[in-house]
Amino acid sequence: MENHLSLIKTDYQDIEKRIFPRFPFNYLTFKAQNGVERVFAVKDISYKGMQLSLKDGGHPYKIGEEVGGQLHWRGATLDLTAEVKWVHGQRLGVKFKDDGSFEEKIKGFLSIDNIIRGMRALHQSQMDLDLPSDLQYWLQADGPVEVFIWTHSDGEIARFQLVLMDSFVEYQDGKGLKSGRVLTKRDLDTPLVQEDEFVFEMDETLDDERLNFAQQVVLKIPSTFLPEHVFDFLRLKLRI
Repeated sequence: MENHLSLIKTDYQDIEKRIFPRFPFNYLTFKAQNGVERVFAVKDISYKGMQLSLKDGGHPYKIGEEVGGQLHWRGATLDLTAEVKWVHGQRLGVKFKDDGSFEEKIKGFLSIDNIIRGMRALHQSQMDLDLPSDLQYWLQADGPVEVFIWTHSDGEIARFQLVLMDSFVEYQDGKGLKSGRVLTKRDLDTPLVQEDEFVFEMDETLDDERLNFAQQVVLKIPSTFLPEHVFDFLRLKLRI
């Protein structure tokens, strides 16, 4: 399921792709209020902007237009205005407009404490999720954060990934720890399995800020979500 689809090397950047399973429900939404109302699922989000997707119907937005509305996430709301930066069918990417106080508000809305409150241990779900056999643990907090932990056939941890808004931290057995930036995320419409394709721009060296973000998230994950030996492994490899 999780594959190295390609590795493209240039003089300026290393681009890598990953395929991850997609949870079919998203509780982080954006209600646009320009003219005709639309409720978008927030596919991914950072302090600077977000990617939105409609399940049904269309939308009127074009590149360069302004869109206003409210973010909704488990009872919390945040009013915002954004500029449309790209449009692909029912998906669009927007950049937040800052009125001088918005940066502080979005960082509060996407605080680590709020992220942890919205996190679910999907490997413990009673839903009939079609997961790859080597994906042993999967934690998700809707758009902002996902944690994937994969094992060898003998049950030992082989690799893990943390997708942290627009940052990416990965450990692979035999390759060590590395980080990167999320460039794109898109749905893969396959008949039997729901998947997302992520494209990452990998850092030349491990980025301390991305690593620190990963450390803070792992330190606050509820103890009931993962076995203690898995926490020990994450803490060891993330240098906590």
